[in-house]
Amino acid sequence: MHRFSTSHAAIAGLSASLVGIGLGRFAYTPLIPPLIAAASFGPSQVVYLGAANLAGYLAGALVASPLAARFPAARVLRGMMLLATAAFFACADPLSFLWFFLWRFAAGLSGGVIMVLAAPTVLPHVDPQRRGLVAGLIFTGVGLGVAASGTLVPLLLQVGLAATWCGLGGISLILTLVAWGGWPRDTQPAATGQPAARPMSRAVWTLLAAYGLNAAGLVPHMVFLVDFVARFLHRGIEVGAGYWVVFGLGAMAGPLLAGALADRAGFRRSLRLAFLVQAAAVALPAFTSATPWLLVSSAIAGAFTPGIVPLVLGRVHELLPGDPAAQRAVWSRTTMAWALFQAGSAYFYSWLFGRTGGDYPLLFALGAGALTLALAVDLLAGRQSAAEATPPMRPSSA
Repeated sequence: MHRFSTSHAAIAGLSASLVGIGLGRFAYTPLIPPLIAAASFGPSQVVYLGAANLAGYLAGALVASPLAARFPAARVLRGMMLLATAAFFACADPLSFLWFFLWRFAAGLSGGVIMVLAAPTVLPHVDPQRRGLVAGLIFTGVGLGVAASGTLVPLLLQVGLAATWCGLGGISLILTLVAWGGWPRDTQPAATGQPAARPMSRAVWTLLAAYGLNAAGLVPHMVFLVDFVARFLHRGIEVGAGYWVVFGLGAMAGPLLAGALADRAGFRRSLRLAFLVQAAAVALPAFTSATPWLLVSSAIAGAFTPGIVPLVLGRVHELLPGDPAAQRAVWSRTTMAWALFQAGSAYFYSWLFGRTGGDYPLLFALGAGALTLALAVDLLAGRQSAAEATPPMRPSSA
């Protein structure tokens, strides 16, 4: 008889997010220069390979719920972790651009499915008083991937590029085996012929918009932070890389801290506080280049890059209590909203960067504006809901 273990399930979720998202996405960034140096691909091709991972992530978010409707979620998650592991080994021998593109797409696909299914598979089996903490632990895997991108990958590259891909594959295989027996076994596929999904409420649409704006607000740090410090501030690539390490350390701590805060203050209040704190942190590089403030900005932006995820997921559970299928469907849509806003804003910022001759402060100011708008959207929707819930006053009779 299988006995469910919350700790093992949380470790399984952490391992999945680390393999499919943390390593599957962020470990690619430090591999770009060696790929170009090895003449495996040209600079423009490397950009397309990065886009392949993002396209796969979007596809994974789209197919996650249909897959979970046909197969037990645990089986799907195991398969996606194996797919991500296979992608690492396949990339060790770049037979052709198409070969590499397809496997980078597959890695992104696995990450998108894991993002949608991992936490919703575990959290319904967790005590509500501990869901924030467990959700934070699951998404700590993303932060570990950010940290590993600046530490583990450079160490592996000393052995060689192919060995690095195989090393990442070996780590992913070990994590897949660790997670294998931790998933809840009673997560069955949704029954066929079920009624159509309920229409999304205004509160859900508001959450999607705010989450997407949050993604747009963090892009300046995720994409431009190192170059801003290294070239714009003339402090060199080593100093710029140091700020990325701070970003990664924040990303490791962010999900757990956010989850602990949500367990105390509730997901809605925590989410609003997160929007406010992020807006202030992202705005800092637009107004100051002082090292202490830039370190604070890097750490906070890094913390909320994965830390915002458990807060939004918890809010989804609050808006749709007791309905795992609806929660999974809405969480899939929020994941797509994040990916779309992230990609769209990255292209916009890049275009604006070229048109303004490298005006980094403007980019950070726009990022802060997006986060401020996310907070405003949520507050406005809350006021409207409160007004609609308040019955009109009736005139008293004489």
